[in-house]
Amino acid sequence: MRFRLDTALTGIAVCATVSLLVWPHARDAGAVLLAQDDPVALADAQVSAALRRDPDMLAKQAEEALAAKDADLAKSFVDLAAARNVKLPEDLTQRVGDAVAVDTSAANFAKRFATGFVTGNADDIGSLSGTVAGDLFVFGDIRDAIREGKHLAFGEETDHLILGLAAAGLAVTAATYASAGGVAPVRAGLTLVKDARKVGRIGEGLTTWAARSARGMVDGPVLKDAMANASVFRPGQTVAAIKTAFRAEKAGDIVRFAKDVGRVGEKAGTRGALDTLRIAQGPKDVARASKLAVAKGGQTRAIIKLFGRGAVVLAAGAFQLGLWLFWALWMLIGLVISIKATTERITWSYLQRSKLRRIRRELAARQDVLLQNMATRANVSPPALAPVLAHG
Repeated sequence: MRFRLDTALTGIAVCATVSLLVWPHARDAGAVLLAQDDPVALADAQVSAALRRDPDMLAKQAEEALAAKDADLAKSFVDLAAARNVKLPEDLTQRVGDAVAVDTSAANFAKRFATGFVTGNADDIGSLSGTVAGDLFVFGDIRDAIREGKHLAFGEETDHLILGLAAAGLAVTAATYASAGGVAPVRAGLTLVKDARKVGRIGEGLTTWAARSARGMVDGPVLKDAMANASVFRPGQTVAAIKTAFRAEKAGDIVRFAKDVGRVGEKAGTRGALDTLRIAQGPKDVARASKLAVAKGGQTRAIIKLFGRGAVVLAAGAFQLGLWLFWALWMLIGLVISIKATTERITWSYLQRSKLRRIRRELAARQDVLLQNMATRANVSPPALAPVLAHG
């Protein structure tokens, strides 16, 4: 009985100890799994879990961003720390502020604006402004459409995504002017996707989807005829010819996708949008990222840097998260079973002791009666017979 009770108590101790060790992981796993359909809640759950594991994580990441000369990313980590009430060293906050001031100075902005306008490549707000300006003046889209259109006309390798984005951009630019900028996020989104494609910063899955969607946006034979007399120096004629080949009814998916990218860029910055395009595997990822950017603003880049695609979708690790919950459940069941077994054995021991005490009382009572009867018959006192009974 003593061994069985010790075994049950050991089970309680083991299950309770393991439960205490597993519980933090199981709690975080449960929060992440419950939030998997909401990108904002998912990001919050993952950031909370990461901060519990490493309270100095945000400061370390900000330092690394400064070392990489990415002031925008460092500022994103500072914003995230402020939102989570995490105290950062004052000198770190000051250095980030100084780096951002230099990065956004008028001279740097003008230089990047010019670079974006001429080359059509953007990686920050300055160069994006130049790129969007070039596309709004149709210079950028005409340049890209003519280049890829010529490739198509001569049977050369053609980037259908760039061609489709440029053709869609020409149509959207006209709508942007007509609506006084009402579709500017779409215009900016098309430019961002085009720029990301040029520098290879779009994820493989997203590239495949976008290229497939863009392939049907341009009528090949019509575009080949249009390219015969196309020229950057005849913009009006060229734009009209390209618009003739553009199939607006086929552009719905790309336009919605570009709108989501533009919204990310508007709320999280150009680099936030480019980071999103790099980690996204499809338009649904970008749509979820746009919801995250609307809610988190400048914190978005930091969240994407920390968790990659996992910032917007539970893409990997679900099995491991499930294992934490599985082990937590089993430890809880083991603890309940051990408590039940211990309770049963203590109860059984108590009942056995009670039964033994009752038997002893009954035996003592019978002995008293026997002594009384024997004393009566022998005409002696009961105490005098007690030693005789005790020795048999």
